[in-house]
Amino acid sequence: MIVKQKFIFFISFFLCTLIAFTGGCTKTEDPNKPGVSVTAPTGPPSPEAGDKAVSSSAQEPSAVPTPVPDKSKAPSAGVSAVPPEEPDVPVKPAVKDIVLVAGFQSSQMQKGAPVGWSLDRRKGTPDIKLEKGSEIYCLHMRSNNESSFGVKKGVKINIREYPYLNWRWKVTRLPDGGDVRQSNTDDQAIQLYVAFIPAGFPAALNTPVLGYIWDNKAPKGWTGRSPQIGGGKLRYVVVRNNADQLGRWYTEKRNIYEDYRRLLKDVKSGEPPGMTHGVQFHINSQNTESEAESYICEVYFSKS
Repeated sequence: MIVKQKFIFFISFFLCTLIAFTGGCTKTEDPNKPGVSVTAPTGPPSPEAGDKAVSSSAQEPSAVPTPVPDKSKAPSAGVSAVPPEEPDVPVKPAVKDIVLVAGFQSSQMQKGAPVGWSLDRRKGTPDIKLEKGSEIYCLHMRSNNESSFGVKKGVKINIREYPYLNWRWKVTRLPDGGDVRQSNTDDQAIQLYVAFIPAGFPAALNTPVLGYIWDNKAPKGWTGRSPQIGGGKLRYVVVRNNADQLGRWYTEKRNIYEDYRRLLKDVKSGEPPGMTHGVQFHINSQNTESEAESYICEVYFSKS
């Protein structure tokens, strides 16, 4: 009888704890710090018939951020005089429905990059650090007139099962005159790259890559090939540009499965290989000989 009463008490306590947890998922964030979260997915996505790309901001632009990988390019110019504003505060997604790529939990660095990541130095001296937000850390990168660098990590994700790429970023300075459409001005304050399984040999020239960037002059929504030598299978998507405000956090969401099918039709008929190969964040401003600065955090793949 005593064992039965203890068992009933344990079950009641567990259910009460579960109800209390699920009923208090939202949180208030520091307006000056990043704290990314999104509404929990409501059901499995349909890669075949989903949105080709979804991009949303927490609020009206008021400051622009920057950190994304690239091949040896640099960000565009523009310094923010507007203080950062508080982003939206959605509910964090259920862990089972996402695959976290960059959820930095501390400021610990190793060999110039966050623990678990590798430094990718193309030119100049990297300026990278992790800074504490309201609850999490974000990656902060700054480039000068002769630098191009980033961080990378091997990531194996099946985009048929997790077709959405989510992240939060902000730019505080854009490279002067940066424009992805010209090789001599191909600089961005931040670039987020997703590489896929190589489609041939040599792998360096046959690896499909999608690059989501914060450009200066190229119009939002512009898509195209890399103008750099060897960038034939790299496709860009301009997500933000100088029309967005500096110093403000933006939340983004892309249907990477559909982006692949639409932009990489020349690679095995545009059918995604399924598994990703790696993720990279990059910044550069050496082509325009200017400066750039950006932040990024809470990068993850989701089912919906």
